[in-house]
This record gives sequence, C-alpha cells and structure tokens, in this order.
Amino acid sequence: MTLDLYFDYVIFPLLTISVILIFIRLFKGPEVVDRVIALDLIITVGIALITAYSIRSGQAILLDVAMILALIAFLGTIAFSFYLDKKG
Repeated sequence: MTLDLYFDYVIFPLLTISVILIFIRLFKGPEVVDRVIALDLIITVGIALITAYSIRSGQAILLDVAMILALIAFLGTIAFSFYLDKKG
C-alpha cells in the first residue's frame, strides 16, 4: 500500500468521521464549555487535515496555514478561559 492510498483510504476517512462526531458533540453539548472544547477539537482536526493534505500533495506552504490556525485556536482557548475566570 502506497502512502497516497493510505491517506485516501485510512487517514482522511478517519478524520472525517471524527469531525462528524465532534459536530454532534457541538450541537448536543449540555454546557458552553463542551461546545468550546468541541470547537477547539474541530480546529485541531482541521489542522490535521491540512497537514495530511500538505504531505500528500507536497505543498509545504499549507503547513504555514496550519500553524496560523493552531495559533488562533490557542488564543481562542486562552480568551475563553480568561472569560470564565472573570465570570466566576
């Protein structure tokens, strides 16, 4: 099995299934914290998809996009935790 087939038949379907499950948690989450964690996980899986596609296609510029998304996700999580700290 080549690396391209492995990406097509194993990695991308697993990441797609995980995004679907995370969206279910996003909509069903009983509390705001569950929804924020689900959004953070969606961004993390998006970073994994971008990275896998970058490796598969050989375009290294997409890794810069993945790093920027990781920074935005990190700052969003910090901002939300700061909001919860001030609220409580």
